Amino acid sequence: MDSDNSFLPFHVPDIGDDEIRSVVETLRSGWLTTGAKVKKFEEDFAAYTGTTHAVAVNSGTAALHLALEAIGIKEGDEVIIPTMTFTATAEVVLYFKAKPVLVDCEPDTLNINADEIEEKINAGTKAIIPVHLAGQPCEMQRIMEIAQKYNLKVIEDAAHALPAHYQEKMIGTIGDITCFSFYATKTITTGEGGMATTGNSEWAERMRMMSLHGINHDAWKRYTKEGSWYYEVLCPGFKYNLTDIAAAIGVEQLKKCDRFWEARRRIAAVYDEAFTDLPEIRTPVCRSGRQHAWHLYVIQLNLERLRIDRSGFIEALKEKNIGTSVHFIPLHLHPYYRNTFGYQPEDFPNASAAFERIISLPIYPKMTDADAGCVVDAVRSIVLQYRR
Repeated sequence: MDSDNSFLPFHVPDIGDDEIRSVVETLRSGWLTTGAKVKKFEEDFAAYTGTTHAVAVNSGTAALHLALEAIGIKEGDEVIIPTMTFTATAEVVLYFKAKPVLVDCEPDTLNINADEIEEKINAGTKAIIPVHLAGQPCEMQRIMEIAQKYNLKVIEDAAHALPAHYQEKMIGTIGDITCFSFYATKTITTGEGGMATTGNSEWAERMRMMSLHGINHDAWKRYTKEGSWYYEVLCPGFKYNLTDIAAAIGVEQLKKCDRFWEARRRIAAVYDEAFTDLPEIRTPVCRSGRQHAWHLYVIQLNLERLRIDRSGFIEALKEKNIGTSVHFIPLHLHPYYRNTFGYQPEDFPNASAAFERIISLPIYPKMTDADAGCVVDAVRSIVLQYRR
């Protein structure tokens, strides 16, 4: 923050001269929509994650939708997802008139509780969507074992998880299809955008085709010298293609992905150390054998030790010029899911309890050491003021 009166936002994207130059080059090229820059972004992303195929789309939600379509989800099917996630994870299931079946979270990591998945499986279950919350990989070995046992597909929601590793495997190479987000607040951004990775060439081709109206492959080339005006619609698809303008940003952002991660990891370490002596604050638990992407730094308040609730804590931080957020309001607490499926707070006790306690603190590469210090000072000051 520049001065004592400056507000530290929850997130600021790190866009530099390289991204600006790349976008200007694209604008001057005369080719603005899906083209060579998108293809390069896909190739670079596949190489970075170590996967075989990468399909660029206009959002992480689109990637999830296409992934479920590719594996053949149909009306009446069931898909297991965590309740502690953003609504996109569930709504893509509903696009098919299929049923999202919710599972509670682990009380510490807030990731899906793998031990509760099996009891939710029945004859209608077709897939599991684990969400790597905040950037920490779920218990993928257990989840993949369950999926194999019941012949289920695993679609990873990795909107938070670039770059993350599980037992030395890069997220993007473990499940059947992995879906990433490049929304403005994510670990790399294209403004809006997403990517689906897979080792299955048929699914990759299906997602690529369905992302552009179900038109046969490389239809975008029809406006180039190498292309033809003729195309065929093979299936009624969607309008999910990424633009070259967005991909121009993504190509440059991906080059900085490791540096961005190092910056976030450093801030997380500062927070960990600064709050270690405060029993009022539970810092994120990171399981062994996993590299956390640190998209989010989510603390849990020990409310029994405080004379202030979570909303009051957030307001107190705002008064001290610190921006925050909450990730997430569990799905079973939202009116639509509550009214449609009859969920009660007690149905998912871990997520319901965590929701009352969680606050996401600022963590992004453009933060300075002084910025991190301001967050630390503000949190500690509020704890000291309101501790019991």
